[in-house]
Amino acid sequence: MIDLFTAPTPNGHKASIMLEELGVPYTVQRLDLGSGAQKTPEYLAINPNGRIPAIVDHAPLDGGAPFPVFESGAILIYLAEKYGKFLPAETRLRSEVIQWTMFQMGGLGPMQGQANVFFRYWHEKYQPAIDRYQNETKRLYKVLDQRLEGRDYLCGAGRGEYTIADIIMFPWPNIHGWAGVEIADLPNLSRWRTAIRERPAVQRGLAVPGDVPAADVVKFAQAIVVR
Repeated sequence: MIDLFTAPTPNGHKASIMLEELGVPYTVQRLDLGSGAQKTPEYLAINPNGRIPAIVDHAPLDGGAPFPVFESGAILIYLAEKYGKFLPAETRLRSEVIQWTMFQMGGLGPMQGQANVFFRYWHEKYQPAIDRYQNETKRLYKVLDQRLEGRDYLCGAGRGEYTIADIIMFPWPNIHGWAGVEIADLPNLSRWRTAIRERPAVQRGLAVPGDVPAADVVKFAQAIVVR
């Protein structure tokens, strides 16, 4: 069994979509970020960075103690390796998938995240910051649009195959409007986004963080031995 600690954000959606795509049993604990649940000692024992998502695998392949994993990219790689899905074994294809996974982790996520903050939440309207992060998000969207020319998915031969690169990327352009960035002029990205959204596992994964009650993380953390 896997415990998922999450909240309704793009990063939270990555992990729940992955678990739904895998079809493996897991429990869901939604953290109320506004109350600081992600900063409790119990949760920090699972994720020292105090962010979501995180998982705890109670049946790791080595047969040892429950194993916590934090950072969404690390979670997807861990699950893909454990279950042998969505991450090719062949060296070049595997590297390709990890490259695009890192593109999201190091580029699109941070840039669009800042666009969200300054466009929606900042205590004052500071247009240079809004322009900076919206423009960089749009630039990265254009990279994706070019990559998806003639392709169904980001990685793989021919039209590609569905991998963790698609899973980790999707939640950000899925909410492009929240950052004030349009994609109507990016036909390949728009087509890909629509196709991913139509996957039943993706629809279930998107619903997960919003459909569960607030969690008491203590009862889950008590069973964890962090090594």
